[in-house]
Amino acid sequence: MAAAAQVGALPGWKLTVIGAVGEESNSPGARYVRDHYAPAQLVVIGEPSGWDHITLGYKGSLWLKYRLEQSVAHTAARTTGACEPAIAFWNHLQAFAAQWNAERPKFFDQLTPTLRGMHSSNDGFTETARLTINLRLPVGLTCETLMQELHTLAGPAQIEIADCTPGYRAEKNSSLVRAFLSAIRQSGGQPGFVLKTGTSDMNILGPAWGCPIVAYGPGDSDLDHTPEEHILVEEYLKGVEVLARALKLVMVG
Repeated sequence: MAAAAQVGALPGWKLTVIGAVGEESNSPGARYVRDHYAPAQLVVIGEPSGWDHITLGYKGSLWLKYRLEQSVAHTAARTTGACEPAIAFWNHLQAFAAQWNAERPKFFDQLTPTLRGMHSSNDGFTETARLTINLRLPVGLTCETLMQELHTLAGPAQIEIADCTPGYRAEKNSSLVRAFLSAIRQSGGQPGFVLKTGTSDMNILGPAWGCPIVAYGPGDSDLDHTPEEHILVEEYLKGVEVLARALKLVMVG
């Protein structure tokens, strides 16, 4: 991003390269930028898309904490413990997601829950069951709407949002997108679009600033945050070339 900004800068334009921390968590860097910087005219999020593709959208993410506390019952009694209702809640949530996804064949449009943590405890008087769940949200499904359904499924248990970022999909017909498509072709590539099932800083800045925005970068996003994450030098150089060209094209109009 820094190399392309240096190569692609033109007189009369200010290009700002921001190293925003915490994109893999809840984007504290992007939230700071949103709250303390003046809105930009154009935004390019640095995220692997492959040098000849651009990313237009990301699913949202909701982190949910489930907690059920009840009096201890004898194991021979007919009363169930706290763990069984917690398991039932998870099963009901999966069924709800399956029903939601039934008429939505594209993965980007689906609601996808994953169980990220589970814990139970017993102090002799009270037993407690806890679940940590992440739900990837399709664009248009708000955290408030989903929580209404989840409260019904949870019954007497307590559920709360630890963090929620709605999904976002950028405008396809923008000056920034057209500049990238042209730059990729000029660099010998066949451009394509990507919609990702993860979440990025685009979800924070896109709706807040309302300007043309894309995510772009060389590399394979399937390798993100894994021990195999790497980038080929050849693709890195192509990425700098495309981004510099796109910047120049969008600045000259």
